[in-house]
Amino acid sequence: MRALLVSLLLAVWTLPAVAAEEVVLGLSKNEVSITTNFDGSEILVFGAVKRETAIPDGSELQVIVTVAGPSRAVVVRRKEKRFGIWVNTDAVEVDAAPSFYAINTSGDLDDILSAVEDQRHKITIPQAIRSVGAPQNISDAGAFTQSLIRIRKKSNLYQRNEGAVSVEEQTLFRTSVRLPAALTEGGYDTRIFLTRNGQVVAQYETLIDVRKVGLERWLFNLSREQSLLYGLMSLAIAIAAGWGASAVFGLLRR
Repeated sequence: MRALLVSLLLAVWTLPAVAAEEVVLGLSKNEVSITTNFDGSEILVFGAVKRETAIPDGSELQVIVTVAGPSRAVVVRRKEKRFGIWVNTDAVEVDAAPSFYAINTSGDLDDILSAVEDQRHKITIPQAIRSVGAPQNISDAGAFTQSLIRIRKKSNLYQRNEGAVSVEEQTLFRTSVRLPAALTEGGYDTRIFLTRNGQVVAQYETLIDVRKVGLERWLFNLSREQSLLYGLMSLAIAIAAGWGASAVFGLLRR
């Protein structure tokens, strides 16, 4: 009997704790279609906080929303000017970097998220990039990662939008994420984090599917599955375009 009671107590103690706050999420759309005239898209992220108890006293609820595109390995090269021309010198391969990454927050990121929680959940842009090692002759490998971040920020592929999430009564929240035209196909991992005193108290994750459709999809598949036919078709189009431009120019000269 005593052994049975001990077993029951251990079972109760090891049950997972019920979250005091949970995310109930909505998206304006969970699919994005890339067509020939695609110039970007905007995703509205909205939701509410579900509670079984009253709102905790003291710390204010903060919300962080991240959207990450498919990760790929990237080679980052360093250029130096030698003999009057710019040439590639050193190179570092970043093991996995999101093709797109946006982070929207309800406040200053450094205030609402601790460094420990950031490292645990890989929330900020540097944490989302995985770079294991670099050649032994390169002592400043971190500079290559920073260069990649800087380049993609200029292209609006990496975004850090502090104060872009509105939170009402510590219960309702909403924000919008702008997806640029240069998107990579695949699943875009969307995560929502609730934080208090810099600690993550709840999180939610879903996917936004980004796919080429129509003519764009057909050309993409043709280039991958029948590269010879795609090359011949491209050559024929180029010849036809050149002939057409020449004919029009000849008519204008008359």
